[in-house]
Amino acid sequence: MAQEPHLAQAAAQYDQPLIEGLKQGLLAGAIGPRLRLLHNLLSARVDEAIEPIGLRSGTFWVMALIDANPGCSQAEIAREVAMDKANLVALIGQLEKRGLATRERSSGDRRRNILSLTAEGKVVMEDLAGIIRDAGKPMRDALSAEEFATLRSLVLRAYVSLQRNDS
Repeated sequence: MAQEPHLAQAAAQYDQPLIEGLKQGLLAGAIGPRLRLLHNLLSARVDEAIEPIGLRSGTFWVMALIDANPGCSQAEIAREVAMDKANLVALIGQLEKRGLATRERSSGDRRRNILSLTAEGKVVMEDLAGIIRDAGKPMRDALSAEEFATLRSLVLRAYVSLQRNDS
């Protein structure tokens, strides 16, 4: 099967080793593998930085969403972070056990758990935000403020387009 011209051009232009490594071949023209590399590297940096706190990297995202959406449910959070509900239940259980979040049955719908952060949870969330910000600093420093804003906007637009296509 012949390669599309724009992919062949991109592959030729970008088929250079990433820093030190293998040529990318057909992967050079694809965005997915590069986003995955970025995600994996950033996640590893965040995991290492927050290890002393004893929480997983996805915890911050969940805590930030709970804080920004008072009274939200576990199902809503799971959907928003594209996390398996069983994994989210375990994560919320960990937060609850540490006194960082509460989970209450909804009075209007007994099947629904309402989530909120405790005062200590909000403090830990703010600490995590600073640690995560520091872990991503080299990436932000490599880009101008405008480039970073454009990158965020483009990634969000790509995500939304894929989400709409899956619906």
